[in-house]
Amino acid sequence: MKQIRIVTLLLALVLAFNVNAEIKQVSSKAKSASINKWEVIDISFKGKAKSPFTTDFYATFTSPTGKTQKVPGFYNGGSEWLLRFSGSEAGEWIYTTTSEVSSLNSKKGKVTILDKASEGEKGGIIIPEKDNRHFYYEDGSPYFLMAFECDWLYALDYHNKEGLPKSEHLLNLLQQNGLNQVVMNVFSYDVSWKKDELLAKHPEHEFGGPKDIFPFLGNNENPDYSALNVEFFKKFDRTIELMQEKGIVSHLMVYVWNKLVAWPDMYSDADNMYYDYVVKRYGAFPNIMWDVSKEALFYGRADDEYILERLERFRKANYFNRLVTVHDYGFCKRHPESVDYISRQDWTYALYTNMLNDFNKYKGKPVFNIEHGGYEESPYVVFPGSYINAEQCLKRNYQCAFAGVYSTYYWQGTSWNALIYNPFEQEDGFYKPKFEYFKHITQLFTDYPFKDYKPVPWHNQAGYCMQHKEKEEYLNYVPKETYQYRKEYMFKDKKPVYFKWFNTLTGEYSEEFKYDKKKEFISPWYGKADAVLITWK
Repeated sequence: MKQIRIVTLLLALVLAFNVNAEIKQVSSKAKSASINKWEVIDISFKGKAKSPFTTDFYATFTSPTGKTQKVPGFYNGGSEWLLRFSGSEAGEWIYTTTSEVSSLNSKKGKVTILDKASEGEKGGIIIPEKDNRHFYYEDGSPYFLMAFECDWLYALDYHNKEGLPKSEHLLNLLQQNGLNQVVMNVFSYDVSWKKDELLAKHPEHEFGGPKDIFPFLGNNENPDYSALNVEFFKKFDRTIELMQEKGIVSHLMVYVWNKLVAWPDMYSDADNMYYDYVVKRYGAFPNIMWDVSKEALFYGRADDEYILERLERFRKANYFNRLVTVHDYGFCKRHPESVDYISRQDWTYALYTNMLNDFNKYKGKPVFNIEHGGYEESPYVVFPGSYINAEQCLKRNYQCAFAGVYSTYYWQGTSWNALIYNPFEQEDGFYKPKFEYFKHITQLFTDYPFKDYKPVPWHNQAGYCMQHKEKEEYLNYVPKETYQYRKEYMFKDKKPVYFKWFNTLTGEYSEEFKYDKKKEFISPWYGKADAVLITWK
């Protein structure tokens, strides 16, 4: 696995750094290191402090054009402290450190950002003013968010000192199937509901209730909140880094209330120490999107006042300007100005209508339905939600997309404590998930960029419709039960109309045809698969 480049500084002299697991020696006279755009670099210092997790330590970086960037430092165990930096402006960035610890104060150095990016690297996720309804990468290319839930990803290779083979296998599957974001927790402990008895026969898939994994000292059953467990975060670094390497965004939920985590009291010193440390340690990664908490107000722990305070803490330490939301629609609805995009959790049968209402209501922000109630079945009954049929779950993702909002895919075999990282290598009879369905939806909205279309419900007849913003071109979602789809009224003049079909289950396109007004549109997969009818002039 490619590693973060490490630059070790002692008394402000650069000694060495690691590139792609090969040590590259840098002259101590150079006092500098080079990285690509958006590549993450760790700059290491030595120092001691009585309260290392609350010690103030940061650096001010100045770009070639005079832009300044504050970069927080953090304690990394022993006598080591790190500045974690990334950026996009090419040229020499000069920095000076500031700290109450004399050995960390007034240290100087420079990092050169080369005018190139690593293969596949596009930068962080942003919302540009020119199109504030959609997500983009920093390099300007559109980001069609297609997320995947995996709460226990942090634990998958936690005890493997050599690497992350299980995580890499799962992330490769996601990457190959168009899933480009993981909705995940920093830490989850266990589920509160009764577990499937079959899971006990497959302990290799059970990750709930870890006895020796905890972000604080002690463990979840006997926590010691006096300090953080640096080793936990060093291992978590590997997961975030691997995700960045594969172009997968971490939708990182700092808290989760319904997974039996023994959190410290709200507003306590331990609570603040943990929260601030997570923001400092992971803010430099371009593949981070922040979320204060999973289901932030659902379980009687937090209230609006607390979440607003957490968001204010984020804003003060979020120096790399990563996007922030709160997984609670009620909160987002009451405080839309406090979040960068609207987080939704809608399971209802009227999903399309509700998502369309949100799209029309929040005209200056993207909307992301993190949970739409579809939880595809797995070998274990983990948490079934309202829908488990794979096609029905997929349909709900399309309902979100055709309403102009983003969505998530949940599979019961990976979303909670049961984590089948290699589902297609399981024994015969074990259910295999339909990951490929999401490769197809991502492909569709790559061929026909999601950002270029807007929902037009007044054109609906038996499905859903999107219209290109600048030309007469329509995407029409046609359920497999729809026998014929009448669309001739959309085209008022006599110009010829062309069309083709897209199979949502196979990703297959039909041939292109010229429309004959004497006939109705009938899907070639009528009764077999939902399809998308693409019409244009």
